[in-house]
Formats: sequence, structure tokens, C-alpha cells
Amino acid sequence: EEQLVESGGGLVQIGGSLRLSCAASGFTFRDYAVAWFRQAPGKEREGISCINSKNGNTDYTDPVKGRFTMSTDSSMDTVYLQMDNLRPEDTAVYYCAATFDPWTHCSSTESYTRQYDYWGQGTQVTVSS
Repeated sequence: EEQLVESGGGLVQIGGSLRLSCAASGFTFRDYAVAWFRQAPGKEREGISCINSKNGNTDYTDPVKGRFTMSTDSSMDTVYLQMDNLRPEDTAVYYCAATFDPWTHCSSTESYTRQYDYWGQGTQVTVSS
């Protein structure tokens, strides 16, 4: 069965760091469009990061730019989201998403509004003072 499994969330203090993982089961991220989203309480889900699995290029939305880093492992079956200098407004459930698309480009104009076929179950990140 093809699925995404996330891990790494938790409770962290302001300024702290967490690394989220998203493991693909039944496929690898090669030739897949991959992105991270988050949904805070009472807010709509928002895209925050994507990666081009072919060349490693990444994109980040303004709220996380300069603090979050998305990457993949060499086997391309896991993607990571390194989150540094966390703020209370980063508190949310974080989701990874993927869909098969060999022609995909990671870009702010496409990656956060397109349809994704696979979603992880979500992992809670809470930033407290």
C-alpha cells in the first residue's frame, strides 16, 4: 500500500528546533511532486515548502523562509523538514504531500495549489514560551 508516514513533531520552546520526517511506503519520491503543508487551529491549510526531487531545488513561503529547510535522503524515500528558530505562530499540524509527476517543478506558483494524491497523517508541532 502506498502511503506517507510522518514523524518528529512535538512540544518545543520558542527558538528551538525540530526535524520532521516523511517516509514513503510503496514508492520513492523520485518523479514525485513533494511538499510540506501545515494547518493551525482555526486557519486554512497552507503550503510552506516544496522540493524538486530531480535537482534538489527547494522553495519556501515567506512565513518560514530562512528558518526551515527541506531535504531528501539519498534513497529518496524520506523527506525532511528541519525547523529552526521556531515561533508560537508555527504551532500547527504539519503534513507532507506527494503526487506522481515526472515533469514537476517546485515553485510557489504551482506547488501549494496543485492536487496531491498522497497525504501523511499529520504530526503536531507546538511551540510554547
